Amino acid sequence: MIRVGIVDFDTSHVVQFTKRLNHVGIAEDQWVEGARVVAGCPGTSRHSPERVPEYTEQLRGLGVELVTRPEDLIGHIDAVCIESNEGGVHLERARPFIEAGIPCYIDKPFEVSLANAREIVRLARGRGVPVFSASSLRFCPEVQTVIQDPEVGPVMGANTYSPAAEHPVNPGLFNYGIHGVEILYTLMGGGCSRVCCAYSEGGEVVTGMWNDGRIGVMRGTRAGAHSYGFAVWGAKSVRQSGISTTFIYRELLRAMVGMFRSGQPPIDPAITVEIVAFIRAGIESRQQNGAWIDLAALQNG
Repeated sequence: MIRVGIVDFDTSHVVQFTKRLNHVGIAEDQWVEGARVVAGCPGTSRHSPERVPEYTEQLRGLGVELVTRPEDLIGHIDAVCIESNEGGVHLERARPFIEAGIPCYIDKPFEVSLANAREIVRLARGRGVPVFSASSLRFCPEVQTVIQDPEVGPVMGANTYSPAAEHPVNPGLFNYGIHGVEILYTLMGGGCSRVCCAYSEGGEVVTGMWNDGRIGVMRGTRAGAHSYGFAVWGAKSVRQSGISTTFIYRELLRAMVGMFRSGQPPIDPAITVEIVAFIRAGIESRQQNGAWIDLAALQNG
């Protein structure tokens, strides 16, 4: 059984992941086999500090041992989940575990700094440590089914949508719009070359032009009704679908435990870094009144 530690308790994910891995307080069809949360560090939060005491008490009630410092987990766990809502602390949080050779799941957003995102990947490659980050929406059955459907064929273009509430520590789509961006990249794959953003207080639309001429669009909503979904233009047919969140944590955890067992990340780290660049380009485009931003120049700058 893989022993999992959790760092930072300002997201409901710490409770939801523990219930599913530890088979407690949740329906059996949500259980995930092969790993167990054994310890955690509540930490501090600039994003949602009010949540930390509540989730700390819930994890204590689920039998999770609590430690004062993240480094105190080392030697007692086989894998770690970095759960800080604030993307900008993820390099700092992940570094000691990567240096100790411990596989890391880093919750979304992977980072808000492109330089820090690249540094996490550099450290992980240098130590041979598997690392990945993802929105749970990436693994939802609706998305996974459509990309494997022979009646749809290769994806020629896609539109996605999700809520996109903003937060000062996670600018632009890093805070919640990351869900829609992750869905877009699951459908389209990597290779976006340039990005532009149309922005208003009520939402934004970020358009990406891929190297092969395909176009992907992400709409983030901040006013009115909110939901998750997509439209896919395939080589053979067009599909549209909403997304149910019923099993998204279960499917994410299955991918996570698979990496902890195999040592192979389910997502190419280069794609994860490109997603950071995509969102940073959207922010820069907004600041330049919707100008197209070159991702290669941004990543090499």
